[in-house]
Amino acid sequence: MRKVWVMLRKEWAEVFKNRFVLFTVAFLPLMLTALPLVILKLSGAEGAGIRAADLPPGFEATCQGLSAANCMQYFLLSQFMLLFMLLPLAIPVTIASYSVVGEKTRRTLEPLLATPIRTVELLLGKALAAALPAVAATWLSFGLYLLGVILLTGSGELLNRLVQPLWLMAVLVVGPLLAVASVSVAVMVSSRSNDPRVAEQISMMVIIPLLGLFFGQMAGLIYLNEQLVLWMALALAIIDAGLVAFAIQLFERETILTRWK
Repeated sequence: MRKVWVMLRKEWAEVFKNRFVLFTVAFLPLMLTALPLVILKLSGAEGAGIRAADLPPGFEATCQGLSAANCMQYFLLSQFMLLFMLLPLAIPVTIASYSVVGEKTRRTLEPLLATPIRTVELLLGKALAAALPAVAATWLSFGLYLLGVILLTGSGELLNRLVQPLWLMAVLVVGPLLAVASVSVAVMVSSRSNDPRVAEQISMMVIIPLLGLFFGQMAGLIYLNEQLVLWMALALAIIDAGLVAFAIQLFERETILTRWK
């Protein structure tokens, strides 16, 4: 683990010199946290005029103990739950997609591969350097989101709904699993690319399925519940295991340099 920690610190020292990376890690979470709060504020106490007939089937059962206004507000806030699952997908891509190909462009990959560090240790250090800031930024954003809800609504009952297992599982469990998937894909793409911009653009395609869920929920075609989020967590755990194994296998340190030349 000492070599992994050294690699992690090295990645952070190099990556966070890039202003675009700092912008992504700092500004994107703030923007996606402020967006639902601004909409909540503008919607007023009645939840932007949403009627009970507009609620998805079964959603009213989650509003037991809430006033009609708070129920509408909770429905409005629930539409943006996927934003907190988007953050751990989008943020690591910027860091991880540059991790390997960036070493090549800076001419530092050759001496790095010449060291006794194992491929697993090298990739684990790079993966953690990308995933940890994303997960930390997501959890911090969710905390600010809860604080904003309290300040804007003053409703403790509404806050209780936002810290139920559905939300906690989505943010605390599914979020990190999504970060692992994002990092694994980005590292694989970065391992086979020779242009950091191309690597990042291709890696960003990993967020398309989640965007599909987001727009499907906004259109009323999909409704996130505990069962769906649980299945997502189980599926992601299996997918992550496969992606990590494939990323390690794909990174052939003996031939990767000659392929890039």
